[in-house]
Amino acid sequence: MTKENKRKIGGEYEKAAGRYLEQQGFQILEYNFRCKTGEIDIIAMKDTQLIFCEVKYRQDHEKGTPLEAVDLRKQRVISKCAMYYLTVHGLLHLNCRFDVIGITANKIEWIPNAFDYTG
Repeated sequence: MTKENKRKIGGEYEKAAGRYLEQQGFQILEYNFRCKTGEIDIIAMKDTQLIFCEVKYRQDHEKGTPLEAVDLRKQRVISKCAMYYLTVHGLLHLNCRFDVIGITANKIEWIPNAFDYTG
């Protein structure tokens, strides 16, 4: 599979995860927020809480579950991007958390507050 195909498929699953979060009452603020340290798949808000959400898709568990793919290295990247986002947008006063959504074979597993800030 080419990098372009992986990106397209990843985008489709990120949109599915976004729709899922909207059904839970979240407002999607951004998809694929990028900065020099990395990327955050979804940034959403509900009430006064901001969530930074990583979305992982796997066809099967041959390479582990989607949730296992969000290792400490990835958590650090997401944390640094989140701090940049909060700083640039003047949102340091908001409560925020880091969620992970794993998708396999049309099943969505959502882990709110999956990890703590690891800057």
